[in-house]
Amino acid sequence: MKQKSQWWWMVIVLASLPSILKAQQPAAEGHAGASPAGPQGRLQTEPYNAPRPPVAPAVIAHGKEVFSANCSFCHGDDARGGSVGPNLIRNKVVLDDQNGELIEPVVHGSRQAEGMPKFNLANDDIVAIAGWLHSQPLGNRGAPSTLDIVVGNTQMGKAYFDGAGKCSTCHSVTGDFAGIGGKYSPKDLQNAIVSGRAGRGRGGKTVTVTSGGRTVEGRLDHLDAFNVSLTQKDGTHMSFEIINGAPQVVVHDPLQTHVDMLRTWKNSDLRNLTAYLTTLK
Repeated sequence: MKQKSQWWWMVIVLASLPSILKAQQPAAEGHAGASPAGPQGRLQTEPYNAPRPPVAPAVIAHGKEVFSANCSFCHGDDARGGSVGPNLIRNKVVLDDQNGELIEPVVHGSRQAEGMPKFNLANDDIVAIAGWLHSQPLGNRGAPSTLDIVVGNTQMGKAYFDGAGKCSTCHSVTGDFAGIGGKYSPKDLQNAIVSGRAGRGRGGKTVTVTSGGRTVEGRLDHLDAFNVSLTQKDGTHMSFEIINGAPQVVVHDPLQTHVDMLRTWKNSDLRNLTAYLTTLK
């Protein structure tokens, strides 16, 4: 009787086995691939590192043109930076950017306090710049550039130096710029044109102090909310106490010209000027 009972239990289990397996199948499939999906059908447990959208060659070419005209002043023709602007190819913002969405705020002025000027570029231009930056081969990111940037017109560069560029108002090819072409690489020269760091010009900041109808000028030594001190051309050191906004103090920064010219320089001006400065050896 006991053996017969066990036999019936085996029949019941075998008969129920297909139903049991069928009931378990959706759960198994769900465990393997039916978890709640994230963006674009990705599993929520996967990191969302979406590939960048493909960029048309024409857009990349346009991005290079816009970059050369607006960004190469500081970041170099190859976007690998210099003494003024950082290497953009390895920049975290650029690396994390997909289609210009992270680069756009920077271009439109989010980092002005850090020295990055604002550029009124259209979003399409920024997307094109992003496409060009992203198109640079990963293996070459940060590699030394062999790009020849001395492609400007030397004579036009000289004319610009002495004329519209106003360079000669602060610098002299027989003074602070004497032999400058042999002291700096063309890339450093190009970057220094923007920052004004290559030559000392005619000194640092100067100051004009007007007190009681008397005007005194000289090299600025110190300035705060309470005192201003300067050194005149003959070496005389003078100091003034500032009380209720008097005396009148006007500071002259020769590097301000470089900041002001940044928005007016054309790419051809920069190239021509670089070509001219490389001849000053």
